[in-house]
Amino acid sequence: MSEPNFELIQSIQQRLERIEGNVARAAEKSGRSSNDVLILAVSKLQPVSIIEAAYACGLRSFGENYAEEAHQKIEQLSKLAGIRWEMVGHVQSRKSALVAADFSRVQSLDSLKLARRFDSARAESGAVKPLEVLLQLNVSAEASKEGLPAWEKDHWEDLLPIISEILSFKHLRLTGLMTMPPLFEDSELSRPYFQKLREAREYFNKQITGLKLIELSMGTSSDYSIAVEEGATIIRIGTGLLGPRITPPRN
Repeated sequence: MSEPNFELIQSIQQRLERIEGNVARAAEKSGRSSNDVLILAVSKLQPVSIIEAAYACGLRSFGENYAEEAHQKIEQLSKLAGIRWEMVGHVQSRKSALVAADFSRVQSLDSLKLARRFDSARAESGAVKPLEVLLQLNVSAEASKEGLPAWEKDHWEDLLPIISEILSFKHLRLTGLMTMPPLFEDSELSRPYFQKLREAREYFNKQITGLKLIELSMGTSSDYSIAVEEGATIIRIGTGLLGPRITPPRN
């Protein structure tokens, strides 16, 4: 590993401080503490040097979208103490074993088929801890968005058997929900979608005995303050924190 560039560290630190300030103000509005909100640095399509600089700023949780790109970074940065990797992108079934072995949390679980594959792969990987997962819901009805259908509250009852079966997997631990609303120029327009995800969490927790969904992963660079006001426990910040991305081949 190379020594992080001082200018990179300084620019990320400045962005981080601005984001932390916004998170603190948004959390206060909803009667919460900023300590309840994880700032996940989305490092997809970013070089290792950027991640090293972000790590030097105190960031420890990094989100990736592409299994093979992430695998290379995880190997290169394996000596960084306390670094944590989270999958936030859609996972192809054929990449499930790689993801289950590499990541501590998958935020984009969107089918029972994938849950079964993760459970089996996690067992075979020899990992001591279960793979933490968030169930990705599509709350906007956009065809371009991944996730289980949840834009109508009538859909929520249909998801209960899926959640119950995921709970039966010994090598998975379901802790919350994730969503991606439509992209708006006015971030205020994202609010109803964040509210819907919070309401879905409340519904599932009430309907399934012993279910304790805590996490709400919602909000990105353009709308994270609104997400925090509506209860986000994880915000996924990419370019707004780490700067412009490079564009290597996807996998």
